[in-house]
Amino acid sequence: MFDSLIGLFAGKVGGVQYEAGLIQDIPVPVVEGPARDRMADLAQRAWQLNRALDTTHETSTAFLLPPLLNERVTGVKHGAVALELAAIQREIDDHAFELYGISADDRAAIDASSNSGTGNNDGGIPDDDIEEEAGEGGAPVSTGTDALLSWLVGVAFGRFDPRLATGERPLPLVREPFDPLPERAPGMYPRGEEPVERLDVLVDDEGHRSDLALQVLRWAERVSVELPSAIRRWLAREFFPLHIKMYSKSRRKAPIYWQLATPSASYSVWLYIHAFSKDTLFRVQNDYVAPKLAHEERRLESLTSELRDGATTAQRKALAAQEAFVDELRAFLDELKRVAPLWSPNLDDGVIINFAPLWRLVPQHKAWQKELKPTWDALCEGKYDWAHLAMHLWPERVVPKCAKDRSLAIAHGLEEVFWVEGTDGKWTALKTPTRSVDELVRERTSPAVKSALQSLLEAPSATGHAKKTKKGKAHA
Repeated sequence: MFDSLIGLFAGKVGGVQYEAGLIQDIPVPVVEGPARDRMADLAQRAWQLNRALDTTHETSTAFLLPPLLNERVTGVKHGAVALELAAIQREIDDHAFELYGISADDRAAIDASSNSGTGNNDGGIPDDDIEEEAGEGGAPVSTGTDALLSWLVGVAFGRFDPRLATGERPLPLVREPFDPLPERAPGMYPRGEEPVERLDVLVDDEGHRSDLALQVLRWAERVSVELPSAIRRWLAREFFPLHIKMYSKSRRKAPIYWQLATPSASYSVWLYIHAFSKDTLFRVQNDYVAPKLAHEERRLESLTSELRDGATTAQRKALAAQEAFVDELRAFLDELKRVAPLWSPNLDDGVIINFAPLWRLVPQHKAWQKELKPTWDALCEGKYDWAHLAMHLWPERVVPKCAKDRSLAIAHGLEEVFWVEGTDGKWTALKTPTRSVDELVRERTSPAVKSALQSLLEAPSATGHAKKTKKGKAHA
């Protein structure tokens, strides 16, 4: 009823909706006595039920377990919750129409208009909340097996607590509507209870101790769930696009598991954003990719030696496939060597800026690469000089800007160096900074970083050409 009144009043004021003045002008009936108590009870119950649904959504602060495990552990049935919510919505509507004194005929017209305009079911609950969760752009994100696999990846990285599924940890206490939001979702490890051994790098490498597929299958067995076949292929090709959809909202895209891969996704390295550091790529390079390349090169040499005196068509195909695989690994390692010395992640910069220097390492996902490459170009051009990464790579450009732009000085902790607050409360640039620009630039400049940056900027792009400036020189 209230929603229909908003539409009615908005039409009278030129179609502007949900502004404060408009909401304040909507008449609200006085609710007293048993009707008030009943409405309060219904609202409380509806909140509890909606929160129960949120406990199955991985990105919610209420997340507990994925749907398949959540129902087993909590006994809450998704379909039953949706039906009860629909019944509550109908009862609230009944009270509201009665309080506003709406006739049966007018109510029928309002109901018909509301249902045709929103596409909702009888209870006013969006259909996609009952069967699936909507990802970025309305793309569906399954709440079944895909959600279970996503949770298992989180368990493998030490993000989610499998003890809730095994019964080794009791379920958290039920929260009230106005309780403070938790520091962590209840499905995550409580602070101080994280596993001693947490894998911060996982790989798609059968037989390796840190193999992602192996870890997912191991935890699936631990929590007694069956997984479909071809898990390895799904993780290599399907999971990262799904994950980006799950962790996107409006224009914010913030995947927390990063897949770095060869173009064919025949080999992948997975990083967890809350576990990596500036040294992570060096470890990936030296402890994972370099040994993998050496192993595959030995295998190629062995195949070449075996087929020296002639080979069948199938053997020649196997040899060609191995040669292509080795070539991809070499290119992958070369790019890691270029970017590792300059990569310095800082979560305050946001996911895309942190990920941007690695844009060549996601050729298996063209759409995501198209997100990263323009961001990297913009960083190079000085459009994100507020970012820590910009200061790390181009201090000679960013420090002087801090002397002219107080907001940049604040972002980089240089406000007191370049700016002073007057007695009138206004800030002005110091005529003589407390430290010189040259001194600040020198202490923030690393020859190793500058050399690595030059190498990265001059590296062949997807078209095989180094990026040039208008003067024809590699942009540094």
